[in-house]
Amino acid sequence: QVQLVESGGGLVQAGGSLRLSCAASGRTFSSYDMAWFRQAPGKEREFVASANWSGSSTYYRTYYAVSVKGRFTISRDNAKNTVYLQMNSLKPEDTAVYYCAARSSSGIGTDARNYDYWGQGTQVTVSS
Repeated sequence: QVQLVESGGGLVQAGGSLRLSCAASGRTFSSYDMAWFRQAPGKEREFVASANWSGSSTYYRTYYAVSVKGRFTISRDNAKNTVYLQMNSLKPEDTAVYYCAARSSSGIGTDARNYDYWGQGTQVTVSS
């Protein structure tokens, strides 16, 4: 069982930055794929970024949604069992509840149905 707790959300002006954190429990954190998804009001949950297990704890394959590539960066600190999402150049359309997710299984990494564990979410609001 893995428990995920997000933090770091808040209100920021357009062009600003935020860093989200997701603290995970569990001894096998390093071998899990970790991802961030977001869900805006009235919309489906969408993939944002992931850092996937490559077979080595020193290198993770990272993937980004087109809408955030070049602005967001996902990283992980296995010693702290934490994954981060650095968000720069924020836009009003980035406003959403951001969720951390983890999985030990395979499947399409951008599909939320392929993730086994979820955090409670943290609100990010970007004002124009």
